[in-house]
Amino acid sequence: MMDTKLENILKEVRLIFMKYGIRNYSMDDICRNIGISKKTLYNYVDNKTDLLQKVLDYEFIMDNGPLGVYLIKGNAIDILLDVSMRINKEFETFNPIYIFELNKYYPKIFKEFVEKKRKVAYEKIYKNLEQGIKEGIYRKDLDIELVTILYIRKIEDIHNPDLIESGNFSFKEIFSAMFENHIRGISNEKGIAYFENQKKSLNIL
Repeated sequence: MMDTKLENILKEVRLIFMKYGIRNYSMDDICRNIGISKKTLYNYVDNKTDLLQKVLDYEFIMDNGPLGVYLIKGNAIDILLDVSMRINKEFETFNPIYIFELNKYYPKIFKEFVEKKRKVAYEKIYKNLEQGIKEGIYRKDLDIELVTILYIRKIEDIHNPDLIESGNFSFKEIFSAMFENHIRGISNEKGIAYFENQKKSLNIL
């Protein structure tokens, strides 16, 4: 079980990195921002690279991939909507430079992190597609494996800073459009009708 103090530090540092990027914040800046001494921070990490690794490990445990742990009861569309709302809320202040710097300055760490998330995401999305077909709200003719791979690719693509900057779109706008297209593409008439009803009742997207 993770030390509570360390968990709180990683939670705060993760928010800093996501909002401002990694390179802009020194260890001194981080300590000052979250209100701890450097001695306290270095009790838990060796250096900034080690801190980043621990932040990503914490993120993986917390999120368990783009389709994280299912926290609600409901059908396959309810689960996707719940995940969508949580992702949108978390990434309201997301800065694309975070991913850019991860990829450019910490490629080994970033690659390992992406591969771990991809594996878990595959399992979650595949399971969701199977559930939706079984519940009669997704199309029966779906190639589950292909749709799963394509959806994961879309999730990875929307983190591309070039995509966001090219059209002055926010991560939230791009994700919402991609997400709705995904649901409409995999759902049958019953599923689309349910999705439209949930959109209105939850006032989302």
